[in-house]
Amino acid sequence: MPEQPYERKSKISASRKLMLKSLMVAKAKEELDQEILDREEEKQRYLTERVPPVLIDGLSLTELQRLCQELHAKIDLVDEERYDIEAKVSLNSCEIKDLNIKVLDLRGKFKRPNLRRVRVSADAILRSLLGSKHKVSMDLRANLKSVKKEDTEKKRPVEDSDWRKNVEAMSGMEGRKKMFDAAKGATQ
Repeated sequence: MPEQPYERKSKISASRKLMLKSLMVAKAKEELDQEILDREEEKQRYLTERVPPVLIDGLSLTELQRLCQELHAKIDLVDEERYDIEAKVSLNSCEIKDLNIKVLDLRGKFKRPNLRRVRVSADAILRSLLGSKHKVSMDLRANLKSVKKEDTEKKRPVEDSDWRKNVEAMSGMEGRKKMFDAAKGATQ
């Protein structure tokens, strides 16, 4: 008698599971809110470190213009750095994609999609092969040889005799003997 594996039953009731899930969701929400606040505080701290407040009180017009020119120069410098970094990132992502393709080629494992049968007419196949600009209709009957009725009648000898006479002649023992003699004569 084969032993059945021991099935472990849950010791927690459904209501207790539901309560624990709701507590876990509430705790996760609190942690997410706290993480968002921490990020915002980090951002503010970084900005106060890197960008000191601009004091424009009591500056003359020429000093304000000079300050604006300095800020524009810094903005241009930061924009150039940002553009260079974006170009490096896009180049690296393209290289990573190419390397992944090479790895898949070396492994020889390809994910093949599930194929399904599709009924396609001969016209549709030709249109897909030749392009939509070519109007091709495939009429298979047009390419067949035409057989004239007169040719078939000339090859087969026509008997004008009545079919009833033929049936009466072949009936009975005489007819069978004629058929036997005809078959015997054809083989010799």
